Amino acid sequence: MINLKHLREAPELYIDAARRKRMQVDIESFLRLDQEYRGLKNKVEELRAEQNKCNKELRGLSGEAKDEMLSRMKVISGDVKEEGARLKELQDEWEKIQLLIPSLPDEQVPDGKDEDDNVPLRHWGEVPQFTFPLKDHVELGKNLDIIDIERGVKVAGARNYFLKGDGARLQQAILRLAMDLLYEAGFTLFDPPLVVLYEAMQGTGYFPGGEEQAFHLDVRDDSHYLIGTSEVPVASYHMDEILSESELPKLYAGISPCFRREAGSYGKDTHGVYRVHQFSKVEQVVICKADKDESLRHHEAILHNAELMLQKLELPYRVSTVCAGDMGQGQVLKHDIETWMPSRQKYGETHSCSTFYEFQARRLKLRYRDGDGNINYCYTLNNTCIATPRVLIPLLEMHQQEDGTVLIPEALRSYMGGQERIIPPSS
Repeated sequence: MINLKHLREAPELYIDAARRKRMQVDIESFLRLDQEYRGLKNKVEELRAEQNKCNKELRGLSGEAKDEMLSRMKVISGDVKEEGARLKELQDEWEKIQLLIPSLPDEQVPDGKDEDDNVPLRHWGEVPQFTFPLKDHVELGKNLDIIDIERGVKVAGARNYFLKGDGARLQQAILRLAMDLLYEAGFTLFDPPLVVLYEAMQGTGYFPGGEEQAFHLDVRDDSHYLIGTSEVPVASYHMDEILSESELPKLYAGISPCFRREAGSYGKDTHGVYRVHQFSKVEQVVICKADKDESLRHHEAILHNAELMLQKLELPYRVSTVCAGDMGQGQVLKHDIETWMPSRQKYGETHSCSTFYEFQARRLKLRYRDGDGNINYCYTLNNTCIATPRVLIPLLEMHQQEDGTVLIPEALRSYMGGQERIIPPSS
């Protein structure tokens, strides 16, 4: 949610932001609605104030004066009812459109319409040249008996899979490495709810607009959803609270399964485990005071944590500054990390690092009291630390050997009992 006072003062900035982010919202119409809504709201408040005044005066009246007052109160009551109903209609429309207005991209965000216009910032690691025929992660997973996509589809439908044996152990080792990395960096670890209310999805900016990507649970009150990222429950942890500035920053890490419908991606990335309905993720969430310089420092820190994770896994990657057209509604700055995937012969997105300023906090009513006693909205940020099974694609493919085995990166071996490689079951 944006700062409405700033929108009224500088609407051209938000019109430009909507254009750059390629979002369909008529801000000029909203401002006209906003003016009408505020005018009617003032009128209804004046009518109710007059209604209260008449109620007080009525106690001291009698006879003809009392009858006149009662007649007057009847007219006012009718006006309050009529204008109040109209105000409710305007308010519903006002709130609906307000939730669609995007935040302003940071000044360093480049123009562009989609991921093809993102700007590479830096690379790490060497893209390998294999001297033997390359196997992709699907073939490797099948040969090593660690990934079973066929039975996953049989049991759960398209975009599902089983990890088994050393595949399951490898995934857990990756998640534990990420948890330990963040714990040592001062993060508080969370095992959050996997089912959240609509308010949490709306508060973090996924609703309205992202409903088709979420699994909706048909329960009694019809408002529960499976999370697509632990960002949702963890960022919502302090919803409707006023923190003390001395408590900030909050460095949180959510570890959870995640669920996404992948609506609209029919026929896209159907091979293997790149785009699936269920995956596991360690997510970084930062809540800090309203200071852009501090927010930028946190952005760089959580980006560094994700890069360090990939370096520990010995996987080449690149970091790109995301263009305005590829950003979400609430994001003011975003960097993607893409990891080299040999079978695809290109980098594939594995991490997204996002800064929101107060966009999420306004929706969540997440505030803090500063040293002078003033109440301000917090700033929020988030970034993937690791997500799997997608990261298994580069890991298995990059570390495959000519004999069909896969070397386990040094950083993971202590989590796998000292095991150094994954070998086919017949070996």
